[in-house]
Amino acid sequence: MTTVLAPRAAFGVIVPSTNTVVEDEYYRFRAPGVSFHSGRILIRNAALDSDDTFAAFLDDLRGQLAAAVESVLTCEPDYLIMGMSAETFWGGAAGNAEFENWIRELSGLELSTGASACHAALSRLGVRRIGVITPYQPVADEQVRQFFTELGYEVAAVHGLKCDSATSIAAVGPAEIREAFAAVDGPDVDALVQAGTNLPVIGVADELERELGKPVIPINAATLWHAYRANGVRDRIEGAGRLLATL
Repeated sequence: MTTVLAPRAAFGVIVPSTNTVVEDEYYRFRAPGVSFHSGRILIRNAALDSDDTFAAFLDDLRGQLAAAVESVLTCEPDYLIMGMSAETFWGGAAGNAEFENWIRELSGLELSTGASACHAALSRLGVRRIGVITPYQPVADEQVRQFFTELGYEVAAVHGLKCDSATSIAAVGPAEIREAFAAVDGPDVDALVQAGTNLPVIGVADELERELGKPVIPINAATLWHAYRANGVRDRIEGAGRLLATL
């Protein structure tokens, strides 16, 4: 429900307990009159140093996700934002649709996922050939590639940073993020995309867009934009790249 302090929208944000970036970036680019309220997915083992440990991380996340949704529903939010992304890409376009339907049934609310928000952003900006960076291991990178390919995008390259834990993702600095984007960029790439919500990218993306003259879409900017527009919040947010300034 809207509140005295948030008369436009109260957003429930589902985020892994290991994540320290989503809430920070959302509040940096908060539109007046909205609020964010977190349901945190308890992650007991943050290791991500192999394909097997990444799969175990996702199993833990899936097992705890319903409890996080149940928790955040007690504040009666208007809408949900999924501040975790790997699970939303898993299984391609069909997997994301199935995930979204499950959350709708669980919560009774509409939602924005990282996968759907990136797709909507790319469609709105009219780009088809993309380079993608992630903090993931190869098993998850292939899921990201599959999702975009199934929706008709040409994926020029996917570069995974292979972060060894869920918490260490947040420690990746601007220089390494720039190097990762450079690894997937080229004159035939229309836009750059980032997955992995604990990777602090929005500030770097804003600078890179001006330097490269092409869209750079951080996943946290995408979900925020998608949720705003779905709820009639049409403010043009400056300093976060062209997407949040796009209606």
